[in-house]
Amino acid sequence: MTEVRDAARAAAFNNAALCDAVCRAHAITGRFDNDAWTSPVRTPPLYPDAVTLAPAVDPDSLLARVDAADGCSIKDSFATLPLDAHGFRVLFEADWMVRPPGQDPPRRAAAGDLLWRAVADAAELAAWEDAWGESGTAGRFPASVLDGDLAFLAGYDGDVVMAGVLANHTDGVVGVSNVFTRSGSLVNAWPGLLRAVSRRFPGLPVVGYESGPSLQAALRHGFVATGRLRVWLRVAADVRRGSTAAPAP
Repeated sequence: MTEVRDAARAAAFNNAALCDAVCRAHAITGRFDNDAWTSPVRTPPLYPDAVTLAPAVDPDSLLARVDAADGCSIKDSFATLPLDAHGFRVLFEADWMVRPPGQDPPRRAAAGDLLWRAVADAAELAAWEDAWGESGTAGRFPASVLDGDLAFLAGYDGDVVMAGVLANHTDGVVGVSNVFTRSGSLVNAWPGLLRAVSRRFPGLPVVGYESGPSLQAALRHGFVATGRLRVWLRVAADVRRGSTAAPAP
């Protein structure tokens, strides 16, 4: 994949493969069709129940392949689905992005830079997950996820995880997600992170999605925004009418 215009499709498939791998680690079997990846049962928290792989997807057909009850989430990879007519609301929007190969590599490591390496066992995975620190993430990634194709890369200061990224390889691209740093800003974290990714997956375009300041930090390090995506969430009818009641979990 070398054309920037194709990057959104490649990134959507890569992201679907990531969702599928995490679900398999939780004993959930997803399904790939030409238009979407779907899970017939509810996925782990923070992961969508479907990821579209083409701009034109029939909403009724898509929703028939998932548990479309309240709490269902759909990653609309091309921001084209009219899911508001099916009881969904937009949870957030973001931009797919690609860092084409052949660019000048990030600056060389300097004194004080983090030491990057791949997570190798359950204890290191737990430390990575704790450093990532999303609300309620303890145990989000079972140790069995390390037996698959995912690479959890960690930037260490001594024995302490200070930054990290989850990377996965599909069809000539490497995807990055769950990017974090515990000190400074992502602007400062990207150079070391990209060096770690390029060592693990040399010569490949890097794809992913971000929004807001996180997107701006990535764009400063050679990424190009390639298309809009939306994540939809189905909420209870009283919430759609403006009630203060919380959606069902």
